[in-house]
Amino acid sequence: MKEISVKGQKRAATGKKASKQLRKEGMVPCNIYGEKKGENGLPEAFAFCAPFTELRKAVYSPDVYVVNLDIDGDVRKAVIKELQFHPTTDALMHADFYEVNETKPITIGIPVKLNGLAQGVRDGGKLNLSIRKINVTAPYKQIPEILNIDVTDLQLGKAIKVGALSFEGLEIATSPEVVVCSVKATRASRSAASAAESEEQA
Repeated sequence: MKEISVKGQKRAATGKKASKQLRKEGMVPCNIYGEKKGENGLPEAFAFCAPFTELRKAVYSPDVYVVNLDIDGDVRKAVIKELQFHPTTDALMHADFYEVNETKPITIGIPVKLNGLAQGVRDGGKLNLSIRKINVTAPYKQIPEILNIDVTDLQLGKAIKVGALSFEGLEIATSPEVVVCSVKATRASRSAASAAESEEQA
């Protein structure tokens, strides 16, 4: 996984008013969740803020990053857990991070890349990508930047489901019944199939 560094600072105050003021100053309110748990048994949030200019690359990118957060000199490695955007302007309103280390497995969505020319496409069909990311679980250092899927043997009218895939060192967390990609018949492929059938009958 790619890494990016972001400098932040501990939030002196939390709440809507404080968050609004931070955004005016070009900062994004953030939380990081780590090993420490609260009385309710859930991971405890550490509140900080970071400049939008530094977060932008990790947020508005198809790539998945490990973020090296430097919060007032306290350096932590984390991945983006959740993002909140303004409903009309699409501006980044809030970011949640999940702290990672080299041994603890994390579950994260990794982009899919389809490789090869599918047999069904050669036969006139159209290749459709149904999901852009697959959730995998592993220590972050074992997680690749992309998941390569070979579609060369994919026939017309057929699909590849998550359950048919395996990646070394990774546990797949997405449901096995989810369709990753498929080759759909087109008007041209149907015409070709009809013509071939007519020839066979002749």
